[in-house]
Formats: sequence, structure tokens, C-alpha cells
Amino acid sequence: MSDPTKRFSDRVDNYLKYRPGYPQELLTFLQEKGIISKHSIIVDIGYGTGFFSRLLLESGCQVFGVEPNKEMREAAEELLVEHSNFISVDGTAEATTLENSSVDFISVAQAFHWFDREKTKKEFLRILKPDGYVILVWNNRLKTGIPFQEEYNELLIEYCPGHEKTNHYRITDEQIFEFYGLPKVEIYTCAYNQIFDFNGLKGRLLSSSYTPKSGDPNYQPLLNALKDLFDKYQVDGQIRMQYSTKMYYGQMVIDK
Repeated sequence: MSDPTKRFSDRVDNYLKYRPGYPQELLTFLQEKGIISKHSIIVDIGYGTGFFSRLLLESGCQVFGVEPNKEMREAAEELLVEHSNFISVDGTAEATTLENSSVDFISVAQAFHWFDREKTKKEFLRILKPDGYVILVWNNRLKTGIPFQEEYNELLIEYCPGHEKTNHYRITDEQIFEFYGLPKVEIYTCAYNQIFDFNGLKGRLLSSSYTPKSGDPNYQPLLNALKDLFDKYQVDGQIRMQYSTKMYYGQMVIDK
């Protein structure tokens, strides 16, 4: 699909149920560093179904969620309906609709790789206050050192032709540093995991934009292979999916 803002429109249910959330350690770290306080005005860009926004809201601060995908935005609005300090915005990373110098903090969780970086950089610099921070977060599914996850990744390569073209691992540190305008950006990492039965693992797989849909010739062979993989590694009917959550954080520098 050529328009990244619509890639997940038909996967919202699986995304909401089976995608990983984010570790509490991220918020604790940002608070301890003094980057976030209850007085902060935050914008969460590409907030999807609201998982990271929900974590940010625990700080008590004002959070604007900017999301162009109607189906995902509506799911997040329902998820976060009880938070009076949350405002949902129909916008994009390149055109947020927010006012100049209006936010203390910009977060992007699991979405930065879809953005036009040059246009997004201009927009972030426009809406950020002079001392504002930007964080970029990814849950990186571990691919090596864990037999189950090594074989899971092999399934994606075999049955999901779009996997290598769309996944966020193609973004390099150098590209991220260039976006910030810095020779180096601070990085914080921590472990995270999910526990699935087979239906959960299936939902996690099908929540990804690159997996084939029902009717595709790869769809049933992929699910058959997934069931074989689950049966091989499950313990008491469950399997663990392990991640390393990586957060870049820093203040952006205006290009001279």
C-alpha cells in the first residue's frame, strides 16, 4: 500500500488486542531526568491505537494525540475516553495543525519510519518550544539468540514479501542523528515481553501491515507454519515474544 497513513485501517482490531504496549520504565526514566512533568504539554505523533499516549497520560500532563488514520484514531479515542487530559487530533507528522512553539515534548512510538523526515523535521521545529524534547521509541522484536524468534522471523521472510521493505529496522542511527541535527543522540533501552496462546500469536502476526490477508496464496501456508512453530516451542500452551524497547531522546537543533 503506497499511502502509509492507511496501512492499518483493516487491522485495527488485531492491533488493539495483540500489539505490545510500552514499559513503565520509559515514563519513569523521563520523569527522573526531568524531561516530563505533570505540567508538560505533550504531542504524541502517529499515536495509532493510543498505547504510548496511555502511558504518557499517567504523568498527569496534557497530551495531544495526532493520527491520520481514521479507524485507528477512533479506536484510540474509545480506549482513552476517560482521560480528560487527552485531545485527539486528525493530522500528520508533516502537518500536525498545532500552533507554533506550543509543545514541550514530542513523542513518536513505532511510527517514525513512515514519516517524510525532511517535512517532519520542519514541523517538529515549528511546534516545539525552544527547550522542547523529542523522543522516538520502538519495540524491537528480538531476532537472534532465541530459537523461537529466529524461526518466527524466517516465516516473515518466506511468506511476507513486504516485510523487509516496510519494517523500521531500515532506519539507521545516522539518519536519526541527522533528524535531530546532532552528532549523537542519547539512547535508553529496556526489556519487554508478551505472553501469547496460539490465537494471540496469530493476532500479533496479522496485526502487521506486511502480512498477507485471507485469500492471498501465502495466507494459509503462513498460518499453518505458525501453528507448527507454536507447537514446537510452546510451554503449557503459551509462548513468550521478547523485545528490546529502544528510546532516542534529545533536543532538536535548528539547521544553520
